[in-house]
Amino acid sequence: MTATHKKLISYSLKIAIVVFAFWFIYQKLSTNNDLKEFILLMQATPESQIWLVLSIVSLLMLLNWGLEAVKWQRLIKSVEKLSLWRSIESVFCGLTLAIFTPNRLGEYGGRVFFLSPKRRIIGVIAMAVGNIGQLVLTNIFGSIAVCMFVYRFKLLNEGLFLALCAFATAFCLFFFFFFFNIKWLNSLLLSIRWTRQYQRFYRVLSRYKKVELTKILLLCLARYVVFSTQYFIMFKWLIPELHAIDIIMMVCILFFVQSSLPSLDLFDIGIRSVTALFFFNYVTDKNAAVVACTASIWLINIIIPAILGSYFVFKLNFFGNTQRS
Repeated sequence: MTATHKKLISYSLKIAIVVFAFWFIYQKLSTNNDLKEFILLMQATPESQIWLVLSIVSLLMLLNWGLEAVKWQRLIKSVEKLSLWRSIESVFCGLTLAIFTPNRLGEYGGRVFFLSPKRRIIGVIAMAVGNIGQLVLTNIFGSIAVCMFVYRFKLLNEGLFLALCAFATAFCLFFFFFFFNIKWLNSLLLSIRWTRQYQRFYRVLSRYKKVELTKILLLCLARYVVFSTQYFIMFKWLIPELHAIDIIMMVCILFFVQSSLPSLDLFDIGIRSVTALFFFNYVTDKNAAVVACTASIWLINIIIPAILGSYFVFKLNFFGNTQRS
């Protein structure tokens, strides 16, 4: 294939990705009743207050994905050196591809196509390590929140509650132990005959020492705090009578349930709303405000970054040539 043909195919793919992403976004936004609930609530709110709160939450969105870019840079540094800005470009590009792919699979492609071809599969494994770290914290805080929720509303008798707590503790310890011994996964894969031929890709797992994994987990924790704060601000703003501990508990459960369900980012708003309504009904009857909170965070954290990332799609390097388009 000639360089001209490669360039033509590359541009065609990039244009197709952007058009497809924008079409998906338009379809969802134009029929989203949850966002309409948010707009209705805003009509009785002072404009200066709206701008202040949404500006803070939007800045936290940028901080959230900035931390993710730092984490991605650290994850891949033993494989390929990326500048922070290059890492930011790849993260936002991945968000654009994630918007219309199941379980955010496109996010992997959006990032690794910023790497040289021979390191892309290793990049997928490195990215998976970071996602596991985020999942560890989501499961730990979610399990604690579920136990608090069951205790608070007396949903189980004492014996079953203690069994739930024991299971939650074992569940948390397993994830924590697994993450800090992720190199064992390399040994496990080597013990399986048909996977040995791919060992040059997954042996990157053995490069992550406990010190490095601790730093990655701290970045995951920082992200968790940031997007939890976004929810806290929105719920406290729209439903001020809610107690802080209730908001934190419900938000942790919300993340926990969402992480357990397969989803498509674009249609994830429906899952978020249903989950939020189910749990928040225990502490408030303001369903419209709950839906508005989840819809606004979805718009700020998912849709806006996906739109911003469309610019970086044109920097994807499908064929591994040194020239960047």
